[in-house]
Amino acid sequence: MAMMVFSLAAYGQILSSDEKKIIEYIDRHLTEQIGMIETMVNIESPTEDIPGVKAVGASFRKEFEAIGMYVRWIDMPAEAKRAGHLIAETKGAKGKRILLLGHLDTVLRGERFRREGDRIFGTGVGDMKGGNVIALYALKALHAAGVLKDTQIIVLFTGDEEDACDPIAVCRGDMIAAAKRSDVALSFEGTVRNTATVGRRGSSSWTLEVEAKTGHSSQIFRESMGDGAIYEASRILNEFRETLSKEKYLTFNPGLILGGTTIDPKDTSGSASGKTNVVAAKVVVNGDLRFISEVQKEAARAKMREIVAKSLPGTKAKITFFDGIPAMTPVDGNYELLKTLDQASKDLGFGPVEALDPGDRGAGDIAYVSDIIPGLDGIGIGGGQNSHAKGESASVETLSTLTKRAAILIYRLTR
Repeated sequence: MAMMVFSLAAYGQILSSDEKKIIEYIDRHLTEQIGMIETMVNIESPTEDIPGVKAVGASFRKEFEAIGMYVRWIDMPAEAKRAGHLIAETKGAKGKRILLLGHLDTVLRGERFRREGDRIFGTGVGDMKGGNVIALYALKALHAAGVLKDTQIIVLFTGDEEDACDPIAVCRGDMIAAAKRSDVALSFEGTVRNTATVGRRGSSSWTLEVEAKTGHSSQIFRESMGDGAIYEASRILNEFRETLSKEKYLTFNPGLILGGTTIDPKDTSGSASGKTNVVAAKVVVNGDLRFISEVQKEAARAKMREIVAKSLPGTKAKITFFDGIPAMTPVDGNYELLKTLDQASKDLGFGPVEALDPGDRGAGDIAYVSDIIPGLDGIGIGGGQNSHAKGESASVETLSTLTKRAAILIYRLTR
């Protein structure tokens, strides 16, 4: 997305006097905003680095307190091995009650901030410290215009989005509670082109375990021996592919397979042994399952169980499913929020905002509350590249545009 030049004179008849003040503040503080991203990126905060995550949270805390928000840090239990979450609130009652979501942690440790022309680099610059700073400066602009204090806004920046702790009831309990006190949720994961996110697929996992008779390979396929564990696992995986692969937004990926006479599976690795003249006795397959709704997830699981139950001779198999991040299903309320954002963008002269195809986005924190309140994601910094990898970057050209768009969206929702 290229940055577009805004002219107050050109759009004076569209924007209210408050909205003009909001825009003027963002224009005046762009350099400061970039500096804030630099500060946050240069504090290393991979999920497991509890002091680092808390340090990023402390820096944001000062900023939210400076604009009159009530701020607190919520620690997680020691056994969770996670830093906790930052919550900042206003106590007004005007308009819709808004929950703003972000996260303080990163996947990797360390590349420091640098700027090369119109791109800014550094670990977390796109995912999602840049988005957090957009949320912050949108609220700073509302504060400067004198329209923040009357609102009810809750900002919740989690400390473990990239690797949430267990149990989810504890790790996301405060987010769920905040959603129940809100009317809509806005999440500041990176913007993709000129779109916003109305749906995100959920992510879960599964383990397939197969056992079979074993013995000399010359007896395979005979009634006394059967087909062996590897053929049975192959049958099951192929039927998954043939039966379910055409369904929109549904994917399932076998990521690790071990088979042989003996196996020793671990979480993400393992060992196996066997001989070419011995029928395989055991197979374990670990995979993921991604879906756009709970209905789709449960229907897929039912079909997968049905396929597993059709055992080849001399074999038996079972499949176990494990819940992960739920889906953000694209419901009508999400599209209504998109309409408001789209109109704000047009009024600002930035053009329309379309819905991103949910298949183009992975799982995210907003899904934990999307069954409670409507939401919109993907309104953070734009032009992101190499997320979760070396060389992570974003487009500084998008910063002013997207901060203004977010600020006007929040303002209009709170009116």
